[in-house]
This record gives sequence, structure tokens and C-alpha cells, in this order.
Amino acid sequence: MGYYDQTPNGRRQPKRGRTFLTGLAGVLVGALIIWLLFSARPDLLPGGDNSQVSQHQQETLENSERGQTEQRSVEVTNDVTEAVEIANDTVVGVSNLQAASDFFSDSSNQEVGTGSGVIYKNENGSAYVVTNHHVVNGATNIEVTMPDGGKKEAKLVGSDVWTDLAVLSMDSDGIENVAQFGDSDVLKQGETVIAIGNPLGLDFYGSVTTGVVSGTDRAVPVDIDGDNVVDWEVDVLQTDAAINPGNSGGALINISGQLIGINSMKINPATAEGIGFAIPINTAIPIIEALEIEGKVVRPAMGITLLDLNQVPQMYREDTLNLPADVTSGVVVSSVLPNSGAGEAGLEEYDVIVEMDGIPIDSSIALRKHLYQEKQIGEILQVKVYRNRELLEFEFELVDNSSLQ
Repeated sequence: MGYYDQTPNGRRQPKRGRTFLTGLAGVLVGALIIWLLFSARPDLLPGGDNSQVSQHQQETLENSERGQTEQRSVEVTNDVTEAVEIANDTVVGVSNLQAASDFFSDSSNQEVGTGSGVIYKNENGSAYVVTNHHVVNGATNIEVTMPDGGKKEAKLVGSDVWTDLAVLSMDSDGIENVAQFGDSDVLKQGETVIAIGNPLGLDFYGSVTTGVVSGTDRAVPVDIDGDNVVDWEVDVLQTDAAINPGNSGGALINISGQLIGINSMKINPATAEGIGFAIPINTAIPIIEALEIEGKVVRPAMGITLLDLNQVPQMYREDTLNLPADVTSGVVVSSVLPNSGAGEAGLEEYDVIVEMDGIPIDSSIALRKHLYQEKQIGEILQVKVYRNRELLEFEFELVDNSSLQ
């Protein structure tokens, strides 16, 4: 039964004393809960009791009062930093010095360009550097800038214009690390790669950029002799890692720090962005080895000079070359060396090559690729040509290209 008072009209109501006690109990319980809460979290008290701040906050306040800023050092390590640490000391600067005369002296060596290079071998007191042919082309002296800022004079061991590769040698004093060769044939599109080099010169020595493999089987047309006519197609890797002038000859490495390409060129940024190219290391290795041994790359040669048929005006195709109307592609023989295999077999000026070893030939690039990539010195080459509207066939032995120079 509850506790009630009797009202004059006969109604019952709760007794006042009991109601007061019940309300007082509720207030006490609420106060207890609030006391427990603020005992556990004094920082929640109104007005912010500064005497209760944490030790870190107190130290920060004290440092601030003394005019000091607290710093915490965190060393960040990831796959990219570890790869760069492996390869960074193997990338050097390469300066092309050429003789020039000025008012004050008869001649002096002046720097005409800078690029990058990669130390890949240290043997018998000599260190070897691979770079691009165009980085050292025309140099009378070559200077290598080391990771510590020191300078070394380097000698050109050999250079190859067709693959845009060159090998240098220098003394190995102070050189401890060499690049680790990877396998460019197993690269996948989307795989992380890192470019290391000296973009825009030695002021930005050892710059690191990252990206991915954009393509693994690209062929880029190049003008070898500067006549604005494409002479060759270079097989390259495509990457979106930033490659700028000065990066040429530098390292393209994988996430394990292995050298998988030699940075070489990029598409003009006025027309495209993020399209750079590197010579695959599997392509570079046999060229590097040949340059070390011979100082040049020995390739099979026919003994002729060439001109693409598509460069010949239609009038000369009909009058001078006397071609059938349906022959629209091929390679014109513009001259023949008399003591060459082609000359001894009977090829003549203005013959138009349309087939080699049963494979159609539509350009000088196709001819060189077949000759340089499919044939060996001493092998027999079968050639079909048009002469005065007649299709003729010849065969002859390929010789060393250096024997015809």
C-alpha cells in the first residue's frame, strides 16, 4: 500500500514528507554520478582546470613559455626508399666537354651538356659506366661527377648510335657499389618503377621520380643523322616516371633496386605529358658487352646506302626507277660499294628492294631490323629487287660493317 494524505474533498494524495525524501534521494544519486564522472575526467570540469592537464600538454606549455617548439622525429621507410638506397650510389653525373677557342686562350674544354650514367662494373682498378650515346657524342673530354660531389675523368670505351648506348671507364678509387641488373623481360604494365638521374643538370643531382611501367614493348622512331628523316625505331620501355633533359643515361630501377632500364628520352611535353622511355636492360646488356670488348657493335652489312621509296616523288618512280604501278613500298638502293657482298652479287643503283629472305620489306627501318636482329655476319642473305619493271633475285654473304668503312 502507498503513502497518501486525505484531502478535504475526500481525495487521496501522496504524503508530503515521503515525496520530499524521494526527490532528495534522486538528487543525491545524480550528484554521485556527476562526481564520479568528473573524478575520472578532470579536464571536463567547467573553466578547464589547468592544474589537471596531461604530462605531454604540460611539457608543451612549458616549452612554449620558453620559446621552444616540440619536435618528434619519425623515420619513414617503404619499398621505394629501400630501392633508392640500394641504387642511389651507382648513379653519377656525366659532363660532355668539348674543345673551344676564346679570346683569352687558344683552346679550352667547355661543358656543352650534362647527363647521367650508371656504374655497373668494378674490375681490376677500373669502374665502368653505361650512359647514352647522345650524352657523350662529340666529347673531347668526359667528366663524371660522383655521389659525394667528387669529379673523375672518364674515357670513352665505345659508343653505339643505333641503340643510343655508350660505355665509359674511370679509376675505381672510392667506388664501392655497382648496379644490380634485373630482368626487363618479366616487367608488367602497372609495376612500380623509379627513375634516378640529374634532370636539367647537376644542380638537381640524384633526383628521384616514381611511376609505373606504362608499356613493355614500344618502338619509337628516331632520326639518327639529323636530316629530319626517320632512320630507325628504338625498342624501349614506356613509363610515366618523370624523365627530363639530364636524366638521359640514368637508372630506371624496379622496386627491388635492380637496374631494368637506361633512361633515354621523352615525348615533347607540348604534345603529351608523362610519356618517357628507357632502353630495356635485356636489350642493353649485349650492347654493353660488345662495347667493352670491341669498342663498337659489330653488325652484318650489305654494302649499300638506302632511301625509302615513299620519299621518292611519283615522277621519278616512273621515269628513273621504272617501277610497275602496283609497287608502292620498298627501299631504293642509292649507292653500292664495289667490294661489298651486294656489289659482288650484282645489285645496282636504283634497284628497289621489296623482299629479304622471303619477308616483305617496305621501309629502311624494316630492312635494318631484319639485318641487325635476324641475321649474323657470314650468313647468306636472299634479296628480291625490281629493276626496269623486272623482279630479280640475288643472294650474297653478309660481312662485318666495320670492314666496309
